Amino acid sequence: MPKMKSRGSVKRRFKISKSGKAISSRSGRGHMHAPKNGKASRGKRKKLVLEGTWATLIRNMMGK
Repeated sequence: MPKMKSRGSVKRRFKISKSGKAISSRSGRGHMHAPKNGKASRGKRKKLVLEGTWATLIRNMMGK
């Protein structure tokens, strides 16, 4: 049986923490910041932590 191929797009977008949680940056940070308020912009700086089923799926896609 062949090896599972890891997905390059997932490897670029996510990182796995030491405890096994998947970490990614939040969406909506590219452009069009003028209509958004400061509180929303500051909130987007924090990383998004995925745990549970989503973290498992991401880990499998990364080949880990």
